[in-house]
Amino acid sequence: QLQASGGGLVQPGDSLRLSCAASGGTFGRYSVGWFRQAPGKEREFVAANFRSTNTYYADSVKGRFSISRDNAKNTVYLQMNSLKFEDTAVYYCAASASIILSQIKNRNSYSYWGQGTLVTVSS
Repeated sequence: QLQASGGGLVQPGDSLRLSCAASGGTFGRYSVGWFRQAPGKEREFVAANFRSTNTYYADSVKGRFSISRDNAKNTVYLQMNSLKFEDTAVYYCAASASIILSQIKNRNSYSYWGQGTLVTVSS
């Protein structure tokens, strides 16, 4: 089970950190990802960490967002800096124990999903 939190209303250029707490399983073995869905659009990949090793980012957030995890706390974070209007979306965390690296950006590869947290960037 995943529980996402940390969303809110911010201004362009602000920072925000999302958290996703997991329960059950050996969290360190899981690949974890963040996806987002803007109104009227499909859910898209944002960032992922493959089994506590390498991290991957969508081009649109590279250099601004950072994914990290604390396996002792069963929690994954998404640090979002220099937020833009187009970052407005519902953000979802996801996890999978069996994902393969080539599918790390594919939302259909993830078994578990959090409920989503809304991030609104507005002036």
